[in-house]
Amino acid sequence: MAEKQFFLKVLMLDASSGFYRLKRYAVGDFFGPVDLGIHMSFKHNSLTIGGGLLAGSIFPGSNRMIFCGISPCWHGFYISSMGGAALVFDNLGINQLVILGKADRPSLLYLNRNHGEEIEVELVPVSPGTIWKMGRGGVYGVMEEAMIRFSGRYETDPRVLATGPASRYTDFGAIASAPVRKKKLTPVDTWAGRGGFGSKLFQEHGIVGIIYGGTHVDEDFRERSVADQWFEDKYNQRMAAKDIEATTKYRYDPGVETGGTFGVNYAAMSGNILAFNYRTIYWREDERKAFHQKFIRDHYLKQFNEETIQKKQQKTCGEPCAAVCKKMNGIYKKDYEPYQALGPLCGIFDQRAAEMLAGHADMLGFDAIAAGGILAWLMDCLDEALLAPDDIGAAMKPKWHFQDFDVVEDSMHNAELGKRLLDEMVRPDGKIPLEKGARKLARGLAKGKGTPVMDRFVHTAFARQGWMVPNQYWTPGVLAPMAIMGKYYMHYGSRFMPPRDLGRENALRMLQELMLDNLGICRFHRAWAEDLMPDIIEKIYGLKDRFLASIGLTAGRITSRNASVFWESERNIDMVHTFLKNKQQVDNIHDPDLEHWLDLFDKDKHRAAFEFWYEMHKGTHETLRDFPV
Repeated sequence: MAEKQFFLKVLMLDASSGFYRLKRYAVGDFFGPVDLGIHMSFKHNSLTIGGGLLAGSIFPGSNRMIFCGISPCWHGFYISSMGGAALVFDNLGINQLVILGKADRPSLLYLNRNHGEEIEVELVPVSPGTIWKMGRGGVYGVMEEAMIRFSGRYETDPRVLATGPASRYTDFGAIASAPVRKKKLTPVDTWAGRGGFGSKLFQEHGIVGIIYGGTHVDEDFRERSVADQWFEDKYNQRMAAKDIEATTKYRYDPGVETGGTFGVNYAAMSGNILAFNYRTIYWREDERKAFHQKFIRDHYLKQFNEETIQKKQQKTCGEPCAAVCKKMNGIYKKDYEPYQALGPLCGIFDQRAAEMLAGHADMLGFDAIAAGGILAWLMDCLDEALLAPDDIGAAMKPKWHFQDFDVVEDSMHNAELGKRLLDEMVRPDGKIPLEKGARKLARGLAKGKGTPVMDRFVHTAFARQGWMVPNQYWTPGVLAPMAIMGKYYMHYGSRFMPPRDLGRENALRMLQELMLDNLGICRFHRAWAEDLMPDIIEKIYGLKDRFLASIGLTAGRITSRNASVFWESERNIDMVHTFLKNKQQVDNIHDPDLEHWLDLFDKDKHRAAFEFWYEMHKGTHETLRDFPV
């Protein structure tokens, strides 16, 4: 008897004409939105949106929506993801949506499928400027308008993907969404932030937002007793028990009496705090620890614990999940990286001020991490008089004198300044032009104001204009020369490794993260998913070997186009140098390799940094070259 053939079902939409068709791709040739997405990206410069093979199944964390294509800000192939949004997408009876071409006028895209009928597809012209002023404004206005126009057509709750003004005026606009309950939008927004896919959706495809949903029922894997047995065989635990154990950090960690990425990361940070555009890397360890205790533990984190953790204001991203990782305070969702980049990095250590700035960035539809990195850089330049307030429409300077810092008033002052600068970024005649990216802006400012302006901008560079604000951890991995940066396709732990070894570790991390993304699995469940998912693919599809080979092949395809550029900012180099110093002086690590690199940096830090960067590069390439495919 012939084996059953499985297919990825893909809706191909040409936004320029409204023409669409369904195509099928055999599972085995492709396994998900990433390997299919890279194929489509280089063939059509398309945007691929969809879920993994297991979307709609009983596996926790399996409903992550994956976006991929050529990134407007990174200028290479990129992958971004959004929690829970593939659960409703699965009701369309397809795996992916591939968007080609550009609509003649900015439009909302409507997708619906009722009871096995053909998918309804409609592009409806709208006025973005009008929608972005509705209700809460920006991305929320798009969600509200889509619900007003179309929600009555759905038998079950739909979901909306939305862009904001940042997607029109910058190259790092994000895509926002929120779960819908009883045809009402919830405040639990989820984001595909990194990579600027909101800018791609709006500028390259003319789409302001997408509403989708339906009642189509797929043959998703829902045999709980079978899944429990697979987990029992591997971990001696049922699936739910293992997942609860694996997601402790994101729910509530009794060891630190807090939860979520915000709570756990700040509780454990201590002397590794990054604040005032990374200036803290130059402080003594005792200064950093004292500052962390006073402004983070005793205020910023304390507020979070009292308002969010103790009151159990926690939700999911839209799918049933034990992690309940969306830590809320009213309408504000508290994740570590957005509230770090738009918090301490900008000189903000009070929740009210951070909520105001982060909420404004969200409304405008920015990638919050990138926005925070740019704001911190500009504030640093203002504080050091490298830029005058009038140069960037600031009207005032930040309050960054930490010795006499008023945690409430000065935080609010800095948040107000940040808000003004964000508004300047989304004005057609604004003084902070970012349509071609922050790296090009930095070059222009440095040409007129001097190289120290560029030296304060911490970023990774790719090709001629590509850029990315790094993940908010003080470790060399976040500045590595990888083909995809700004996500967790690298080692971001704090232990010292020689750079060649770090490059190898980055490559191995990339392979694991690619596997999860191509299956649409949330990385918060990685403690079991990285281990077990290949076996699950074998048990359901009988294709484990081809699946693992496809990961190596996809990683190789992405890495073959690695156009990483050596660090352009002096502070990037100092981030690595001070990290190495701390390993020796603070952590008391005595390692010949560490001593070798410290000696090189002490003699000539620029030469040492160049060698360190290239050693990471070598480790990555030799690992992915040797990976069996």
